[in-house]
Amino acid sequence: AVVSTQSTGEKPETGCYISGLFLEGARWSNENHALTESRPKELFTDMPVIRLIPIPDRVAPTTGMYICPVYKTLTRAGTLSTTGHSTNFVMPLELPSDKPQEHWIKRAVALICALDY
Repeated sequence: AVVSTQSTGEKPETGCYISGLFLEGARWSNENHALTESRPKELFTDMPVIRLIPIPDRVAPTTGMYICPVYKTLTRAGTLSTTGHSTNFVMPLELPSDKPQEHWIKRAVALICALDY
């Protein structure tokens, strides 16, 4: 769940907070609480704080979500590990969206941990 634009400063009872990520190829809409198109000439936007909540045996939704890859750096390439993922790949995150998965894949939307500049 995306929490807010500001860090809460408190430890959650379950799960954890993630902050400091950058969204490439799209932006987060605080009004709709979902991904939306980037503004013109806007390459990266700050992602609000995200709360990860572990749920055992959870069935992932088939619609209304974009499975967004998280990468360490802008260079998405890395060496392939034994899992078949790039060493630059961190994890997938489900982000709410009113558009289908293919829409965001064509725009190469991803979350980035650190920008190169």
